[in-house]
Amino acid sequence: LLSRSSLFQLQPLDPDALRTIVERALAAEGATADEDALAHLVDQAEGDGRAVLTSLEVALALATDGNVTLADAEAARGTRAIRYERDEHYDVISAFIKSMRGSDPDASLYWLARMLEAGEDARFIARRMVILASEDVGMADPLALVVADAAARAVEFVGLPEAQLNLAHAVVYLATAPKSNSSATGLWSAQADVRDRPAGPVPGPLKSAHPWQARKLGHGVGYEYPHDDPRGWLDQEYRPPEVADRVYYRPSDHGREREIKDRMNRLKRTPEDGEA
Repeated sequence: LLSRSSLFQLQPLDPDALRTIVERALAAEGATADEDALAHLVDQAEGDGRAVLTSLEVALALATDGNVTLADAEAARGTRAIRYERDEHYDVISAFIKSMRGSDPDASLYWLARMLEAGEDARFIARRMVILASEDVGMADPLALVVADAAARAVEFVGLPEAQLNLAHAVVYLATAPKSNSSATGLWSAQADVRDRPAGPVPGPLKSAHPWQARKLGHGVGYEYPHDDPRGWLDQEYRPPEVADRVYYRPSDHGREREIKDRMNRLKRTPEDGEA
């Protein structure tokens, strides 16, 4: 409950502060460090006090005589945990999603690598990619959902580290695909109408046409079967009167959705007899 809590936002430490931390830790351990080793630890810590202490601890374990050399510091860097706390978890995944949405494959791969190196759950990454495939690519490239789902399945079937390749494959596909959120915005508009407008009954022709229902209640009477028309389409109402004039799906001009838009417009212009 943020309204009842004190929220402190921590800022990265400057190099002087990091150096002080390292020097105090060395003094507490009765150890020393070469100047270039100290500079390397501070430079690579990215302002994170805990990270520099972690690296120093490993470097001291590697040092043979209580003095940390540059070689020790460089070796310790290989075991340094990438800064990835709770806030970074949400910030990095946000940057990842926005990079794919913005059609930047290089940035998308970078943030993917950041998460993988930090030990992020690959299943979490894959789930977000599956969501993005429908929300931000949508009908502009319907195969995006298939690719994202395949990557998610590969994470379960193949596992890490090899599944990183499947994730990268899907990330590049999603980032470079044409974008459309029209199916998502269509759903959100329809949901708003469901919440805010009267919920009319299912029109009679659309109701279940079970023989008893059709005979006794008239359900299904008047329904026209689209496949009986040469066009495979008929101009009939599929919604209750309360929302009959509402438009939810507005196809964009991006990718395959342009073809869908043209097809829907062409169907509405086609005469009832099927002749162009």
